[in-house]
Amino acid sequence: MTTVAQRLNSVKATLPAEGVTLVAVSKFHPASAILEAYNAGHRCFGESRVQELQVKFEQLPRDIEWHFIGHLQTNKVKYIVPYVSLIHSVDSVRILEEIERQAARIDRVVDCLLEVHVAQEETKYGFSPQECMQFLNDFTPSQFAHVRLRGIMGMASFTDDEEQIKHEFAILKQLFDELRGGVLCGCTHFDTLSMGMSHDYLEAIAQGSNMVRIGTTIFGEREY
Repeated sequence: MTTVAQRLNSVKATLPAEGVTLVAVSKFHPASAILEAYNAGHRCFGESRVQELQVKFEQLPRDIEWHFIGHLQTNKVKYIVPYVSLIHSVDSVRILEEIERQAARIDRVVDCLLEVHVAQEETKYGFSPQECMQFLNDFTPSQFAHVRLRGIMGMASFTDDEEQIKHEFAILKQLFDELRGGVLCGCTHFDTLSMGMSHDYLEAIAQGSNMVRIGTTIFGEREY
């Protein structure tokens, strides 16, 4: 039976030598599994529940870079803004406003990604590509002095149709490029396209992703 460290290294071996950040999605897995990956040299982990993230933050080494990747409720924002490295799932203006409010309270700038919905599943959250473009066209940086927009995040449909997956990732990449070349031209920190999970990350990278979120392939099936 392979270990977490072995599976982690196997995934890393499939990634480009540079340019793609691996977020090891540790949600629903015990701190001991994260520590095994940590001891193998990995530092970037993703969680999707605020309470679970809080517990693991207290249990594990403080040089871990925690990413929040799940749906975030406004009343939970204040618990993670003191230490989270990147919030992937900013799916509404309301959430971004709350992150700004809570980050201002502690005088910290929080890195965020706008979540864009391109999948064919209604359970997914996020801005449509058009809504995302409109929001950033109207974006006033002075109103969000404690938020740093780093890029966009999206998920493809959970399907075996490789062409559909490729098409949805291509939509995200096109939006990312249009934003960087247009309304955010010259914004050097808008540099992250987070897309791709265990079942589709290689296609995501082929379509231009520079951040992948991989859980099951590293940690095994989740312990709900």
